[in-house]
Amino acid sequence: MHYYIISGELSGDLYGAKLIEHLKQKDSNAQFTCWGGENIEKQGVDMVQRLDKLSFLGFWEVLKNAKTIINNFTLVKRSIKSCNPDAIILIDYPGFNLRAAKFAANLNIPVFWFVAPQLWAWKEGRIKYLKKYVDKLFVLFPFELDFFKKHNVNTYYFGHPLTDLIPDFLEHKKVSSRPVIVLMPGSRKQEIKNLLPTMLFAAKKFTDYRFVVLCAQGINTALYEDLVYGHDVELFFDKKILESASCALVASGTASLELAFFKIPQIVCYQLNWISYWIARCFTKIKYISIVNILAEKMVVKELIQNDFNVTNIQHELACILDDKNRKKIIGEYNKIVNNLGSPGSFQKISNMIYSDLAGMINNAAKR
Repeated sequence: MHYYIISGELSGDLYGAKLIEHLKQKDSNAQFTCWGGENIEKQGVDMVQRLDKLSFLGFWEVLKNAKTIINNFTLVKRSIKSCNPDAIILIDYPGFNLRAAKFAANLNIPVFWFVAPQLWAWKEGRIKYLKKYVDKLFVLFPFELDFFKKHNVNTYYFGHPLTDLIPDFLEHKKVSSRPVIVLMPGSRKQEIKNLLPTMLFAAKKFTDYRFVVLCAQGINTALYEDLVYGHDVELFFDKKILESASCALVASGTASLELAFFKIPQIVCYQLNWISYWIARCFTKIKYISIVNILAEKMVVKELIQNDFNVTNIQHELACILDDKNRKKIIGEYNKIVNNLGSPGSFQKISNMIYSDLAGMINNAAKR
């Protein structure tokens, strides 16, 4: 069967690659046409577009790149018509993928969506489009299952994919002679430019610690090199550095939940241009921005948002989470969160369901 996959985020790229692996195990004749990054490309698929042409953060940034986004949608329509896949698999990336879902559904192509748009946080009215154009929705969190089912969306929950992707680091935790603090400024250029300089200046106070920047896939190394010039930090491209981490400064996103799995205390950082931030504040309905705090329904990790994201506040909060008593408290809350996110096997269960559904559709069509 021919699968058409669209992923516009780095985390979605990783999930997409694992899904492809499992679909190949089920379907020996599987073909894939994809939008994504390095992880998906390594699966030997036909690539249509790569992440650097897809990922934009904030309303203003989307407006500035409107021409690119319009061109991408023209491309996706032409590409879907050309290859006529047996199914569309959409991963996160809601602004673009909702339009792709409508286009595919109107061509009578089955649509599966993995990583639900966060309509519980804002733009709840879009649920009617999911209900109309998406055959099956696979969500990451138990509360999302309840939310979407309440709105009569055909929804399934098989646990969080990080339970498959993250090994048990506790058994391999390394103790460094100079404790490590990891800077994780995001996976998009705009995020990195917004967050990393302030993180670096805050680091200067903590001379007893080794600071490292965990670089995102698909971002030109030159960007990091320019930003860290003159600072006593190292660049790393492998998450194994987290084995030695005492704590982290992290951009809001999937990485925040990853750190909970790794049991690494963190400070969540978030800064947009003011137009994008103001619009987001007007339309969002949630109390917290970090998924860790959203799942806990309380402040487990400190969030430094917009003006609060500054050198003084970072230094104060770092000192707090480096305190052993506070570290233990945070890790205790992490354990509660992670224990509620299911067991490994989500990729296998999702791929089994997609393959079985498509095989059934094809068999039924052959009998007519």
